[in-house]
Amino acid sequence: VQLQAYGGGLVQAGGSLRLSCAASGRTFSTYNVGWFRQAPGREREFVAGISWGGGITYYSDSVKGRFTISRGDAKNTGYLQMNGLKPEDTAVYYCAAGGRLDSGSYYPIYWGQGTLVTVSS
Repeated sequence: VQLQAYGGGLVQAGGSLRLSCAASGRTFSTYNVGWFRQAPGREREFVAGISWGGGITYYSDSVKGRFTISRGDAKNTGYLQMNGLKPEDTAVYYCAAGGRLDSGSYYPIYWGQGTLVTVSS
């Protein structure tokens, strides 16, 4: 599976962005999907995950209530809707697929290239 994240950009604090993760292959619908981010000088952290059926979602405490993860299996695409963006959300965002997702922890198999999100104050 190859993943490509896009949709990042520069936005003012309080604004919104929607990230997309386009996947190759016919088995995308059977994979858990998630998003991670890495801010300058910090470790990569889990942001959100959605189960292969779409029925279970997890969010980190820092984005809960502001971000929404979803998936469009017919288009082999995952999404991350980000509202109420804050300067501390500035990071490179990575999508991931496959692997184990549970209780807010995600151990993916496949990684996409990141897309930069910059939130100005």
